[in-house]
Amino acid sequence: MTLTSLISDSKLPNIGLSIFAIMSKMAEDYNAINLSQGFPDFNCSDELVALVNKYQKEGYNQYAPMPGVPHLRKKIAEKIKNLYDKEYDYNNEITITAGATQAIFTAITTSIKSGDEVIIIEPAYDSYEPVVRMNGGIPKFVSLTNDFAFDWQTVKDSITNKTKMIIINSPHNPTGGVLNGSDIKALEEITRDTKILLVSDEVYEHIIFDERRHFSLSTSEELSKRSFVISSFGKTYHATGWKIGYCAAPKALTEQFRKIHQFIVYAVNTPLQYAYADYMRNQNHYLALNSFYQSKRDILITSLQNSGFKITPAHGTYFQLLDYSELSDKNDMDFSIYLTKEIGVAVIPVSPFCTINKSRKIIRVCFAKKDEVLLKAAEKLCVI
Repeated sequence: MTLTSLISDSKLPNIGLSIFAIMSKMAEDYNAINLSQGFPDFNCSDELVALVNKYQKEGYNQYAPMPGVPHLRKKIAEKIKNLYDKEYDYNNEITITAGATQAIFTAITTSIKSGDEVIIIEPAYDSYEPVVRMNGGIPKFVSLTNDFAFDWQTVKDSITNKTKMIIINSPHNPTGGVLNGSDIKALEEITRDTKILLVSDEVYEHIIFDERRHFSLSTSEELSKRSFVISSFGKTYHATGWKIGYCAAPKALTEQFRKIHQFIVYAVNTPLQYAYADYMRNQNHYLALNSFYQSKRDILITSLQNSGFKITPAHGTYFQLLDYSELSDKNDMDFSIYLTKEIGVAVIPVSPFCTINKSRKIIRVCFAKKDEVLLKAAEKLCVI
């Protein structure tokens, strides 16, 4: 067998390097301010780092239990109960994962077999479709509306007798949109009396603005029974490189989830789990994230008031969309390259998040950056 035939037999023949890796590399090559990939440019808490070091020194450096350190799972269950009034059994319904992307991979792999259809609402995080295809599933794409609201009628019309799963993301990357109470009711009606499962990507659950609330699928007794609810410590605690997340799901789903999980990572970084469990006692951290990131969003938007970008403020996440239709006729990839090379600000085009509606002149910027970095980037963007 030749190398060429091996490549042609790829499970993902049409998938290339992630747009996040491409644009971050370009930012490095051209010494541009990196507002592309979604990570903070400031460090996590000194107290949290000290807790990790404490547990390393105390010898907590061997395998953690496969589902995760019990103390951490218990703290997660308490948080979910306090915020969303949903009780999960930490022993049987919460699993610690190597980041949210691994949790998403595991949930899809647990559920999807050849020929199963999965509804993906786009723009969509770029890991959803490849994982569905790797498992023999068939992605069915539904676009958000022009103002990035959920189009539940089209979702309903897309359901067939082969539909096995719908993937939900709120707060939504890349648009910054959020589910509301009407969305929850619509999803309940659509899935009622079906066997459809839900993956709910809620990694930005604590980053939501303008006094809105996060409607986790765990808030719905009806939806939670069919949902893998996934979140991320990296997004919440400014430590994306530590790659710790979790999945909350009913016992029957968790049993199947863990069967796959144990053969992907088996167990997750031990001292980090103990450190997070201790640090979660400080609820003020995640309860303050809304105002912390809203301030950064507002700094960015205010600084771009005199630019040519059209801006609708994000409702959540630490991403902001910028409409450049009055500035350039370039497609979003070419415009992103231009901004990186010529203006000195690296951004993300939105088209890689889409299979349909790929022609919108919109880019995504990350505002999880120091205030002075946001001001400098805005200054550069205002000269276009």
